[in-house]
Amino acid sequence: MSGGTARLPHVAAVLARGAPLRIVAFGSSTTEGVGASRPPLAYPARLEAALAAALPSGAVRVLSRGIGGADAEVMARHVPEILAEHADLVVWQTGSNDMMNGVPPQRLAALTRAGVVAMLHVGSDVLLVEPQFCPLLEGVPAAPAYRQALRALAAEVQIPLLRRYDLMRQAPDAAAMTGPDGMHLTDFGHAWLGRAVAREILAAAGCGQLMPERY
Repeated sequence: MSGGTARLPHVAAVLARGAPLRIVAFGSSTTEGVGASRPPLAYPARLEAALAAALPSGAVRVLSRGIGGADAEVMARHVPEILAEHADLVVWQTGSNDMMNGVPPQRLAALTRAGVVAMLHVGSDVLLVEPQFCPLLEGVPAAPAYRQALRALAAEVQIPLLRRYDLMRQAPDAAAMTGPDGMHLTDFGHAWLGRAVAREILAAAGCGQLMPERY
């Protein structure tokens, strides 16, 4: 998580009531499921399965709203559609295509901040997911600036952020997470990300005991 004060208060309230949890997974190709051999093996479906297994009620729905190739400019145009979903939580995976498309880190942060503020305003919690550790993005000299821009944004608005880069880089089986194109996730990578995001959600909602820290 990005800091000790970062929490998901709306998610915590929903879980305390035992009500169904409605999540929108918003992002680019990772969220769309590129690299997965079939849709049930993509990260949003794996996230839903991981949460359903961990929650006492098992009542959770994850809607996938991934747009392959989308950078912050494209995502900003789709924020109104995400707001209309009235989700309890938006998991926003972003930043990778901004590196590839040359969107400056400051622009990524500004556009993402506007979207996050709008989501919080309508009552949705937000969890950011930063770019992945992968061979293709390791070749981008400015990559650290993009990660730092998102981490600073999460700290500023006090929302959780999954440090996907660090977690993947430290994982002993990191090489198995990325496919032959050097960027997109394999089935194994999608499953790992689903569990990692589920664990981050539960920890930020004060329910970390439901899913022990293990990768």
